[in-house]
Amino acid sequence: MIKFRNDYSEGTHPSILNKILETNLIQTVGYGEDEYCETARHKIKTHLKCDAAAVHFFVGGTATNLTSLSAFLRPHESILAPDTAHICLHETGAIEATGHSIIGVPNAAGKISPEQIELAINNHLPTHMTKIRIVYISNSTEYGSIYTKAELYSLRDACKKHNLLLYLDGARLGVALTCDKNDLDITDICNCVDAFYIGGTKNGALFGEALVIVNPSLQSDFKYFIKQKGALLAKGRLLGIQFLALFEDNLYYKLAKHANDMAKIISHNIEKLGFKLFISTETNQIFVILSLAQHNQLSQHIDYEIWEPYDEQHIVIRFVTSWATTADMVDTLAGHMGELLL
Repeated sequence: MIKFRNDYSEGTHPSILNKILETNLIQTVGYGEDEYCETARHKIKTHLKCDAAAVHFFVGGTATNLTSLSAFLRPHESILAPDTAHICLHETGAIEATGHSIIGVPNAAGKISPEQIELAINNHLPTHMTKIRIVYISNSTEYGSIYTKAELYSLRDACKKHNLLLYLDGARLGVALTCDKNDLDITDICNCVDAFYIGGTKNGALFGEALVIVNPSLQSDFKYFIKQKGALLAKGRLLGIQFLALFEDNLYYKLAKHANDMAKIISHNIEKLGFKLFISTETNQIFVILSLAQHNQLSQHIDYEIWEPYDEQHIVIRFVTSWATTADMVDTLAGHMGELLL
């Protein structure tokens, strides 16, 4: 069965695996203080043109979000996020377990607007409600949509107006920055947000995310929070080595662009066959409306995720492409989709 369920079904790109093998028997200190992590931090900050940033490596996105967001908040403060955000739906209440609430607002293709920030602040009742401190966004979003440059800078301005922090979940940042619609450069993100992370797990790494804390006021003692949350990896070198490989010869962007290219073909094939997309395909996530009968047939051959109900007779399913998706896989999917019409 061919899998289009997610973008981390495979292990890792050979360049990364080779880099790990090449350095396997070299002894280093632990906990991310080795030369590979230090070199990777320097390489990332140089790429971002942001020497003042602090870079920390994590194994996965949930640990990154949990550690960062809880560290940035005082006990009475909360987070504003689209109601489809990863921290709202797919992290098992990790943020809430730290004592902080998430205020979910209706989303437009997974995104939040400056007007929604303004409304939430205006509806805030001081003392009797948690104080909104962080605005959480993701790029790309849970629906594969992206923020344009104008949208991101508008969010920045809205946050500055109300003394809010802006945090960007970059689990799929690679595909956001390499899709056709994108007009953002990664340096724009540094200009707009207080912290964000560069996702490796969903873009060819074995595992790993690189948190970038741009705001100096959030950097102090941050490693204590990582350790306290159980997220400080003893063999931290394995994270640094992977990001060294990802940022050599633009590998990070090449892998993401391949995923987008494969998704573009799938999306085109689906529409050509006459199926309806639930939302326009911008990155590597494709959302399709199928009848229940079509789903029952297709699921015998293709592994994918059921996303949400559409109506009593239809559902929305999601295909996800990755750095390892092949043209043969795309063709096979198209063939099985065509069989649904027979």
